[in-house]
Amino acid sequence: MFTGIIEEIGTIKSIKKGATSANLAIAANQIFSDLKLGDSVATNGVCLTVTKISGNIFYADIMNETLSKSNLGNFHTGSLVNLERAMPADGRFGGHIVSGHIDGVGKICSITKDDIAIWYKISADKAIMRYVVAKGSIAIDGISLTVAAVERNDFAVSIIPHTLSQTTLKNKRIGDTVNLENDIIGKYIEKFLSTPRGITKDFLLQNEF
Repeated sequence: MFTGIIEEIGTIKSIKKGATSANLAIAANQIFSDLKLGDSVATNGVCLTVTKISGNIFYADIMNETLSKSNLGNFHTGSLVNLERAMPADGRFGGHIVSGHIDGVGKICSITKDDIAIWYKISADKAIMRYVVAKGSIAIDGISLTVAAVERNDFAVSIIPHTLSQTTLKNKRIGDTVNLENDIIGKYIEKFLSTPRGITKDFLLQNEF
């Protein structure tokens, strides 16, 4: 589990592509203080497993399913990525619950300056927009952000200078794609409500609510 609070920006050093998969080598600094083989690292919001560590570079395999749901397949040597290690049990929960399982890709359709803030409007398909609510949470390239406005086919977030300086959003341009992960709570609620029995008084009592 992650919080969406980015630790640092990494650099893709190499990409080895298979028929429907890829292996990334990513250089970083801060995350190596306790990084081990098998650990999870959110890379632009995508949960990747560390398969090899060499100096300040870690390696991770990407399956076809991940490539099809995210924008990692569009990256190249030298691309910058947001990095966050999995949350420690004794850590502070500074963002929101982020699983690192991307729901899909959105596209930046406008970038507007508002005094010290920058507004990003992002378009997404209906499967993603159904879970986007005003003042709710969403992870954009792994960054925990608050939804400031919602329209039928897009939503907007307002970015403070600190977030901009610490993430790859500062390098994004109109037309660029971003990985999106909806707030998992909304998906769980929908699943419960869609069960044949629904949420009834008997159901709650049987489950000790």
